[in-house]
Parts: sequence; structure tokens; C-alpha cells
Amino acid sequence: MALAPRPPIVAVMGHIDHGKSSLLDYIRKSQVTAGEAGGITQHVSAYEVMHEHEGTARGITFLDTPGHEAFRALRARGALAADIAILVIAAEEGVKPQTLEAYTAITEANIPVVVAFTKIDKNNADIERAKMSTVEHGIYIEGLGGSIPYVGVSSKSGEGVPELLDLVLLTADLAELTARNDGDAEGFVLESSQEPKQGMSATLIIKNGMLATGSFVVAGRAIAPVRFIENFAGERLTEALPSQPVRISGFSELPGAGTPFIAVATKKEAEKLAALTDTPPPPVREPVSVDGKVVLPLIVKADVSGSLDGIRHEIQKISHDRVTIKIISEGIGAVTEGDVKSALASSAIVIAFTVGIETSARDYAERNAVAIESFSIIYDMKDRIEALVSARAPRITEEVVTGEAKVLKAFSVNGNKHVLGATWISGSLCVGDMVRVERRGIPLERGRLTNLQVARSDVQEIKMEGEFGLQVETKAEVSAGDTLYTVRMIES
Repeated sequence: MALAPRPPIVAVMGHIDHGKSSLLDYIRKSQVTAGEAGGITQHVSAYEVMHEHEGTARGITFLDTPGHEAFRALRARGALAADIAILVIAAEEGVKPQTLEAYTAITEANIPVVVAFTKIDKNNADIERAKMSTVEHGIYIEGLGGSIPYVGVSSKSGEGVPELLDLVLLTADLAELTARNDGDAEGFVLESSQEPKQGMSATLIIKNGMLATGSFVVAGRAIAPVRFIENFAGERLTEALPSQPVRISGFSELPGAGTPFIAVATKKEAEKLAALTDTPPPPVREPVSVDGKVVLPLIVKADVSGSLDGIRHEIQKISHDRVTIKIISEGIGAVTEGDVKSALASSAIVIAFTVGIETSARDYAERNAVAIESFSIIYDMKDRIEALVSARAPRITEEVVTGEAKVLKAFSVNGNKHVLGATWISGSLCVGDMVRVERRGIPLERGRLTNLQVARSDVQEIKMEGEFGLQVETKAEVSAGDTLYTVRMIES
């Protein structure tokens, strides 16, 4: 099978709010961020654009990878699927932590990179300072000790964007990207989701071969008949070639994002390949405690598999000395009555991330007092789960010593009431405090401090050096030389 040049697949990567999606919006003349909760890209999306280079219109496929730290796995996945990366760095801020994470993903994927300094139209933009920040962090651009090409761009005016696309195509030419345009299609699953009308669907990137209607796609255990192919714009195709992002529906189950796929001619071949994939063991019901910690069980439903990656990552960052979080079930699509029934059986809380709740599920939850928490912003979800963890944590009562005194003389005893003279040693002794009596370090009966006197006048507290009188109710036989500790029970 002969190899032919193919369009480059480009991952746009960088720190949150450094202008990745705005740059792509300008390139493809659409406003994707307007439809994203909080203006944050939370899924991997793929788009095809055409750019005239040296008199010839050429295609480029862009992957828009999330910049938020929670979606590191998606970023890494994008880099592995890509041929070239654009590392976006805001000219007003320079290199940031997620810039370095993105650059690490790029270097680990061993793909060439082009740096785009964005927001050069801002009043506080300083591209020279931003360039120096790359060197300071080991990103060596041209003219400053390295070979990484760069360009300054504005997503508002379009300044520098044609030059950026030229750099991408020049880089692609140097890489000599090729693929076969015939034979069974191969590639990766970028994203998968449960669609209301089309069922289980996935976005695929073709790396080799031709995908045609009438074939079958196998991704892990998931199988889909290719009844129709949609491009990134939702247009129907009869076939698709390397570097094209396409949408396929009708999967037998949701394929995991990042899963390799292959197209075969018949359903029988597809089933044979799917059967070779290991089947995971059935889920084990979580106990109420693990290693002495209380378990907070969660059932998580999200819109796409990439969101699940982000949710897992955020949950892993939540730690508590008395509570552990366990995701006992997760899935794509709306919250169902089955999800709620599972939550009821396991005392779990349902997390619904940018998905709806079926009417039957909502009714069942209300009747059985099952909590369903809905979110569209991952920060809000994390904050809420942290609050749930704190609320689930068992209270610990700890005895804290608040004051210490030495008994100088025992004046009288009437039943359990002891009138004593003492001298202050440390802390604060207050009327009403619990008292621990010790003799030569050996604890005796406990009691309560019922009265304090200084110079025959009643006081409520002793907290400074000197002698004083006191009355303690205790069954212990208190004697001169005994030590009195006032203690309080503190709950945490």
C-alpha cells in the first residue's frame, strides 16, 4: 500500500486562560468557548481548517486540549494523538505551571512544537519578557539558545495567525507526514459520549487508511456499524481519510477516550476482535470503612469520558485523615433510576456533571431521600465534595489540659466537696472545668471545679501566678502535694 502526504494533526496546549480556545475561535471563525461552562474548555475537540501556504490550500486538523490542571490526562492524550503541538503562552504572563506540564507532555510524546505568544494586543503584553520566561524554564526558542520557532499572535485582530499556520505547515513538511489512504482505517478515540438521539457516539482521529460507510469500527470491546460518518461540522460523509476527525454513532458500549480503533469489513470480524479484549472484573461493593476510615461512596455521571478523567483527578486530590472517597460507579449520560437505586443500596451520593436527570430518577431520589448533586464547573464540584467529606467525617473528642495547679493544703471535706488551698502553675483554671487529680503522676478520681477565691473574693478564673482557694467536687481524697489539672473535651 502506497504512502501519501497527509495533513498534520496539531494539539493546542498551554496554561488555563492563555488564549488557546480564542486562538482556535479566530482560526475557524466560531465561538466555542461561549458554549463551555465558565468559559473553560473541558473536552478534547477536533476541527479541520484550510490555510493557503505558498499558493496551495492545505488542511490542518486542530485538537483543542483543556488547559485546566484537572484535565492533565486529556492534555497528554491530545499530545499522543498529534503530530505537532502549539504551545500557547500569554505575552502578558509568560510561562505558568500548566505551561510546563503541557511542555512535558509534548516532549514525552516526542513531537515538534511551535510557541505562540498570545494576547500581544493587550496593554500589559510584554513579549520580550515572555520570551525570557521560556528560557528561564528550559523552553529554548529560536534566537535564545534553541531551535523552537515562535510567533506573536492576537486572537482579536488576527495579527500573526497566518504566520503561525505557515510555521505549522513548514514543521509538518520537515516531519514528512505520510499515511496510506486505502485499507482498513486505524486511529484513536478522542472522545465518547451518550447522545439523546444517536446513542453511544465517539469522535475518532484517523491515522491510517480509509474509513467508509458499511464497515465496522472496533475500539476495545466496543463495536459500531458505520452507517454514517459526520465530520467536525456535522456534515455527512461516505468516507474519511487520514488526519480527519469524524463522529461515529451506534457503539455497543462507550469506548474509552484514547483507545485505539480499527475498521473491519464485517460484523463477524469486529466481534472476533472485540472478544480478544480482556473483560474487567465486576465491581466490588465498597465497605463502610477502609483502613479505619469512613468511606464516602460516589456514583458519578458525566457528559463525556474526558470529564470523567477530570473528575477522577480532582477527587484524587481530596484527602482527609478520617474519610476516604470511593467512586463505586461511573458512566456517561443522564442520571437514571438505576443509578439512584444503586446509590440507595450503597448510601452513595450521585454526582451529575453537565448531564440531566431522568424524571423517573428524580422522582425515585425524592421518594427515597437520595442526594443528587449537579455541577457544570469542576471547581464547584470539588468544593462541594470537600464539604461532603468534612460532613461525613466522624467527630473526634480529645481531652485538652487547660490549666495546672499544685495543692498546698486541704482545709475541709464535706461529702465530695473539698476546700483546698493551691498555687497556680500554668494555663487557666475556670469555675465549671473538669478536674483531673494526680498524685505523684498517678491519676485519681476526676471531679469538677465549683468555686475559686482570691483574697476571700469569688472569681471565675485563675490564670496568673499566685495562691488561691478553691472547691472541688470529687470522690478522691485530695491531699497537699497533689496536682490538679483542669481539662476540657474538644471535638474536631
